[in-house]
Amino acid sequence: MGTLKVGVVGCGSIANHRHLPEYQNNPDAEIIAVCDKVEDRAKATAERFGAGKYYTDYHELLQNEEIDIVSVCTPNYLHAPVSIAALQAGKHVLCEKPMATSEKEANEMIAAAEKSGKKLMIGHNQRFVPSHQKAKELIASGELGRIYSFRTTFGHGGPEGWSADGKNSWFFKKEEAFIGALGDLGVHKADLIRYILGEEVKEVAALVEGNAKENSTVDDNAVALLRTESGIIGTLTASWAYVSSEDNSTIIYGEKGIIRLEEDPVFSMVIQYKDGSTVNYQLGQIQTNESQSNSGVIDHFVESVKEDKTPLITGDEGWKSLQVIIAALEANETKKNVQL
Repeated sequence: MGTLKVGVVGCGSIANHRHLPEYQNNPDAEIIAVCDKVEDRAKATAERFGAGKYYTDYHELLQNEEIDIVSVCTPNYLHAPVSIAALQAGKHVLCEKPMATSEKEANEMIAAAEKSGKKLMIGHNQRFVPSHQKAKELIASGELGRIYSFRTTFGHGGPEGWSADGKNSWFFKKEEAFIGALGDLGVHKADLIRYILGEEVKEVAALVEGNAKENSTVDDNAVALLRTESGIIGTLTASWAYVSSEDNSTIIYGEKGIIRLEEDPVFSMVIQYKDGSTVNYQLGQIQTNESQSNSGVIDHFVESVKEDKTPLITGDEGWKSLQVIIAALEANETKKNVQL
């Protein structure tokens, strides 16, 4: 298989800061088309990244037979429709998170991938962070003994400073976003905990609020309590109200020690052992909106397609992580724990 021809649907910040630069830097990929409903944005993005064609209707982009793979970088409510259409058109699909707005949509995406024989990957980039990969390895090896608890959080000042449309962004509109900070940030941490611990979440309780942002119809602060299949319990926090600096840290509490991830400004992983000793790891800092680097997502997706390998985050994996977040919404609404 030669160079993969790429089409990107949605020309907002995630496309311009992550997907397109990473495709551009991958020698096995060539960006040939982009699409955005705002024509000026589509045209400017095409010029910036050397795409030969730009569209304002994604159906037209999908009719381009040259395209091998499609990145879906749209508002959340379009993730499923665009992904399904792309798969049906014979394209491999990399879809941003959260993958869908419901179980029905997620299942339809998974079914479309199976029927087409094409790959579907969800862009959960936290699995590619070196400290997270190292923590998973150490926990699996028994380095920390039995795991008892965890605390994982993702919070910053909100998407208005990141989104192409600022305070008028689709992120704040329930009809387009479906979900706020929980879907923007929390689903990353749900996926991370599943990945690091190697276990599924089986029970969820949650408190969810939407009081930090004006003119918003979605959540912006949430705390969920999770229990895994082996009985590990912990908290997951997602917030758009951390106004000083981003917090993207995770702490794992084990029988033989504590792993602190992305908490220290210098050391991306710190292990505090039961005997009082500490080991510091400099593995490279986690990517933030202010500090861009190669996320690893696009390179992994391109490699998966070229070598015909199953991607790390399949549609099934994406749904299992989204299911935790949907359960948190249900738990908050019903004031009852939700069993998965």
